[in-house]
Amino acid sequence: MPEDAAVIAEPVVLANAEVIAQGAAFRGRVTLIGDQVAEVVEGGEVPVGAIDCGGDVVAPGLVELHTDNLERHIRPRPAVHWPHNAAIVAHDAELASCGITTVFDAIRVGSIEGKGGTGWSRYARDLADEVLAIRAKGALKISHHLHLRAEVCSHSLIDELEQFGADDRVGIVSLMDHTPGQRQFADIGQYEIYMKGKHGLSDASFKEHVQARQTLGEKVRDVHEAAAVAAAGRFGAVLASHDDTLVVHVERSSGYGIALAEFPTTLVAAEACHTYGIAVMMGAPNLIRGGSHSGNVAAGELAEAGLLDIMSSDYVPSALLFAAVRLGTLWDDLPRALATVSSAPARAAGLTDRGEIAVGQRADLVRFRVEGEVPVLHGVWSGGRRVA
Repeated sequence: MPEDAAVIAEPVVLANAEVIAQGAAFRGRVTLIGDQVAEVVEGGEVPVGAIDCGGDVVAPGLVELHTDNLERHIRPRPAVHWPHNAAIVAHDAELASCGITTVFDAIRVGSIEGKGGTGWSRYARDLADEVLAIRAKGALKISHHLHLRAEVCSHSLIDELEQFGADDRVGIVSLMDHTPGQRQFADIGQYEIYMKGKHGLSDASFKEHVQARQTLGEKVRDVHEAAAVAAAGRFGAVLASHDDTLVVHVERSSGYGIALAEFPTTLVAAEACHTYGIAVMMGAPNLIRGGSHSGNVAAGELAEAGLLDIMSSDYVPSALLFAAVRLGTLWDDLPRALATVSSAPARAAGLTDRGEIAVGQRADLVRFRVEGEVPVLHGVWSGGRRVA
């Protein structure tokens, strides 16, 4: 049975909880029947057979739009390749244990030829097949969708995109351009430190690598971006930009109809995103750490400026709920903060059946209590099933 198939079961009643619903927090109870929310009632009464939450927060299950976690399980060390099915199951269980009930698994499309281990091999179609197959067997705890990260500066992007279709659960296609000298790698000095440290490149080989990537980017950028935009249309997927740095990047995104910006690197870019009606997503680790690990704009700065709409766990699954609680303190508004990890990402991805606690919504919930500023999970339900 697929992980998001209907579940016929006895009602589950979570009572005496601090319920987060309709943008507010109130003492009440939530009843789940099958895979849907059946009732939301105010009041502290605990009916016979209900779970007494003792004042714990009951909030919508978290929706994760961009995570590198699956790749981390597949390659736990640089030279270690883990069996994929085992990695997928472990990845799924880890997300469930962190309160994430819907995930868009990020998979790169677009390979590149390179020397000294600096190239990227093809893997997207095979990995997608494995994720979809194990999902179809009902072996996964939470709802999985695909997020294709379209590497604009690559050799095989168009060919790889053509291997996907409307039945592949592709919900997001993001335009990624990692050409040295712009966006995430605008600081060539920082990029040089990174590449030499990771790949042991000499001065000459690094210079050759940068020249090759920049030449390739200039050659294929326009045609590859157009191909990715067209592919998203075929899939019925949402388009996202990545690492917008300049206003011109945002203007280009707007021209493509992009409505979601992943990790803009500057305040100027984030402001431009809101000017063009593009939702801004930032990394939860950035907020928790108090800044970007690569020197880009701090998520907290955008939050204080009213420019943060959605959060992603990025590379630390447990950071998503933690950051929402931290953001609730910053804004003095926990319901607003929790919306950045539930309803806002759900709507940005085109999902209208989840992200809120309301009658008829998918029964995805988390129960937690904050201990010393850290959320401690006491239960996770995905599609009406308790998964953690």
